[in-house]
Amino acid sequence: MLIIKNGTIVDPSNKIEKKASLIIEDGKIKAISDDAAAESFSNNTQCEVIDAKDCIVAPALVDVHVHFRDPGFTYKEDISTGAKAALKGGFGSVVLMANTKPPVDNEETLNYVIEKGKTTDLKIYTCATVSKGMKGQALTDMETLRSKGAAGFTDDGAPLMDKELLTRAMQKAAALNVPISLHEENPALITNNGINRGKASEYFGIGGSPREAEISLIERDLEIALETGAPLNIQHISTKEGVELVRRAKRRGDNIHAEATPHHFSLTEEAAIKYGALAKMNPPLREEADRLAIIEGLKDNTIDIIATDHAPHSAEEKAKPITEAPSGIIGLETALPLAITNLLETGALTISEIIEKMSLNPARLYHLNAGTLSIGAPADVVVFDTGALQTAGGYASKSSNSPFTGKKLKGAVRYTIINGIIKYNSFGCSAYL
Repeated sequence: MLIIKNGTIVDPSNKIEKKASLIIEDGKIKAISDDAAAESFSNNTQCEVIDAKDCIVAPALVDVHVHFRDPGFTYKEDISTGAKAALKGGFGSVVLMANTKPPVDNEETLNYVIEKGKTTDLKIYTCATVSKGMKGQALTDMETLRSKGAAGFTDDGAPLMDKELLTRAMQKAAALNVPISLHEENPALITNNGINRGKASEYFGIGGSPREAEISLIERDLEIALETGAPLNIQHISTKEGVELVRRAKRRGDNIHAEATPHHFSLTEEAAIKYGALAKMNPPLREEADRLAIIEGLKDNTIDIIATDHAPHSAEEKAKPITEAPSGIIGLETALPLAITNLLETGALTISEIIEKMSLNPARLYHLNAGTLSIGAPADVVVFDTGALQTAGGYASKSSNSPFTGKKLKGAVRYTIINGIIKYNSFGCSAYL
């Protein structure tokens, strides 16, 4: 048995935000009680106790947009190191993207990822691809892949340009009641990806990625989703126009979702100018008006999910010239501090709203048994201090490609608990009472 006392319980699924103790037994949530009752209980029962004074106690975070690069690119990250990074960041569950080598477009690769995930302390799920080989030409056997454990479908990293094929994919996703997540960038409009067309592209003397590349596909795909009823997730939204399109679509249908990354609500194209390839990502960092629109979208629930798009790359790859270096940054270990620093501390979101978007909503979209502290639910819990200052770095990830390295951020994860067992402890030693 484990008791977490003196903390503030935050559980949006049950509209709880109060000072209380969390009691865990046999890997499940047993009770939320006042501290005095928990103290009496602990005095009469053999158990471990965590003192969560000045900390938030919440459902472990859920990230539905993660790249662990396994199989095929394990020099960047693998399922084991990715799991350690996730646990350090306060995550209990993640959904992996399918753009591995080979891609997750077949039962064998799907089974490999699922089984290897079971060897970690993290709850790991994976999407399968929408199209065979991620070539956008023929659909995978979505029904079979779903029956074998695929949590959803995405060709993330390769936008789907064939409207007819995407329509059939959305029809299947609707029938299977699983999310289809889309990377919205029209490559025909992009000269050099990863850098915003504007001030940043002018600085580097390259063509860059215009906002129209995102806007055009979001507009097209929202219409298809509304027609088919598919559960659609617009991934890593980056433009103010894209946010507005999602806002309007949500008024017309209940199955429209959108995610924002911490880097898109924290940074602008100025970071690309300052940090070069370390701040190169697809879609790119854009203008301050876009960043503010994303925050506004989070505030009014137009954007209902915060996801990291954790994308590890080696130092050697990121050291290449701006047009050759790969896009993407790691994000699992900085996501919660960035949300606290740039959303909570600024008054944009409450802590309950942050947990809703980083735990409850992503769990609901992917039908995961997570994101709640309801009695009887799996005891997947994060304990974190919103007031603690930390310096980003010392990553558990195999890669360290991040423009946030060395930055002072508010918020630190103290414990990550999976099925009632402490799997990450920031103190590095026994911290029980």
